[in-house]
Amino acid sequence: MSAFISEPTRPPLLLKLGIWIAERFTGKVMLPARILAWYPKAAIGSGFLEGLTAHGRNDAEKRLLRLVRLQAAFTVACPFCFDMNSFEYDKHGILESELDGLIGGFKEGLPSTFSNRDKLALEYSRLISATPLSFPDEFVVMLKAEFSEREIVMIAATAAQVNYWARLIQATGIPPAGFSDKCQLPVDKEKQD
Repeated sequence: MSAFISEPTRPPLLLKLGIWIAERFTGKVMLPARILAWYPKAAIGSGFLEGLTAHGRNDAEKRLLRLVRLQAAFTVACPFCFDMNSFEYDKHGILESELDGLIGGFKEGLPSTFSNRDKLALEYSRLISATPLSFPDEFVVMLKAEFSEREIVMIAATAAQVNYWARLIQATGIPPAGFSDKCQLPVDKEKQD
């Protein structure tokens, strides 16, 4: 599978350098960056967005934000995003059963290894990534009781960033890059019929 459009044959030199750095860092062909070279302003803006993403100050924050990214990627059904964010999930303290639990979704229930904070952050990420947006008052009360305002903004920004990339990647037909073997999202039988 390939993207809907091809990459430009002669991207601007500055973007070529950025693409080279991204591909050297990831070890993968970064088709999103290559296709964004058609519109340099979008490429530069997207690069800044990616460069300033929240990664967390400690292992617990890093794990939580990785879970938020995975949930957002799954909610918007973006194989590329799920592929990229599930790469080396275990290095962020995420168990394989937890990753499989995210794939199973909220219908089947989340694994018992998720803390209350994890579950609230996952639900918040799901709500941020769903259409239409809806944040029930009782959920917001629980969220604010568990997270600081800084943490809520970090979670919201992280989920929103994944949504940005998911929409851009899906709108240009970019397939997964092969970061992990976990990028196969299950097909919703109801949507298929």
